[in-house]
Amino acid sequence: MEHITLLIAIVIVTALAFDFTNGFHDTANAMATTISTGAMKPKAAVAMSAVLNLVGAFLSVEVARTISGGIIDESAGVRPEVIFAGLVGAIIWNLLTWLVGLPSSSSHALFGGLIGATIASVGLDAIHGDAVVMKVIVPALVAPLVAGFAAMWATRLTYRVARNADERATSKGYRAGQIGSAALVSLAHGTNDAQKTMGVMTLALIAGGALAPDSDPPMWVIASAGIAIALGTYLGGWRIIRTLGKGLTDIQPPQGFAAQTSAATTILASSHMGFALSTTQVCSGAVMGCGLGRKGGVVHWSTARKMVVAWGLTLPAAGIIGALGALLAEQGTWGVSAVLALLIVVSAAIFVRSRRDPVDHSNVNDVNEPVAGGAAGRADGEPAATAGAGVMPLQVTIPQAASAARAGDEPSVPDKPTTTV
Repeated sequence: MEHITLLIAIVIVTALAFDFTNGFHDTANAMATTISTGAMKPKAAVAMSAVLNLVGAFLSVEVARTISGGIIDESAGVRPEVIFAGLVGAIIWNLLTWLVGLPSSSSHALFGGLIGATIASVGLDAIHGDAVVMKVIVPALVAPLVAGFAAMWATRLTYRVARNADERATSKGYRAGQIGSAALVSLAHGTNDAQKTMGVMTLALIAGGALAPDSDPPMWVIASAGIAIALGTYLGGWRIIRTLGKGLTDIQPPQGFAAQTSAATTILASSHMGFALSTTQVCSGAVMGCGLGRKGGVVHWSTARKMVVAWGLTLPAAGIIGALGALLAEQGTWGVSAVLALLIVVSAAIFVRSRRDPVDHSNVNDVNEPVAGGAAGRADGEPAATAGAGVMPLQVTIPQAASAARAGDEPSVPDKPTTTV
């Protein structure tokens, strides 16, 4: 194994921590529609996704090469502490967007953190602007549209072909198809997102002199990155699964199958060409497309707008955090220690805050709870049933109303078995 200093070891551990957050942040990409339609049980779905993420990590290194040698100039004097600061920016942004249940891009958080830290430390000359435009920004704009249009037309075609078939019989077939397409998305996610961490680890090893420039990721780097993203995936990013599966559109099995197949095709094609695109944006675009493709389908544009805003903020927000971290980390050992301490404190605070309104496999499909906010609803007094990102009309039963009354709230429904609000 390469000679690794303590600083490089810290960078590698931090990169694996980012990979772990990437896993649970992006579980929704593959499994949100499968879980929301009932095609698979939540725990079984994330377990399958975790295994296939691990397998996908071993299939290619094209995206890893884009990260390690395409965006940042290896010979420009980028030091390991700069890479460390960029990773801290990506992790903090991932955790913040997970807390509020928004499916933002882990990939763009990573790019933003690295670019911001590099600019603050070395300058703009260390960034390959053409690679950023062609392999990051252009795919970010084009891929969601491609996946969305593909999913919309696939959904329309699916409903047209099956318009005279028995709905219950076809639903079973579509649910089986969803499992297969979800498996394909998970495999594609491993070939794309796990490689980004491999590329960062390889870049750190090159910056620290442990690897020669233009080296491919060593096998232990590939294996550790694959395991980290698989563990994060198995943990399940339940908050984002709820938003993508229930808050963006009302997904039926044929739509879920069309959306996942379109997303998987887009991701695999991009991985083959070395485009480090956002799987989150691709899958979100496909979900919106399938919502538009079904006659009578509804896309909740308020949730979609929040997602698009988060996408636009990701690169600059992570970049600013990474830049500030780089300026502090460059002060020496105490600076690196301070950045590490801040990362731990912020991560712990976000986790504690998330425990106030937990979302897990047992309530991920319960749309009567807020996605991004406290259990009591918004500050303006709107009930929790309609607060937060991506909450849809729901069924309220008498036991729920009685529970609200015991909590000191007025029941929101009259005394009848079920009412739609």
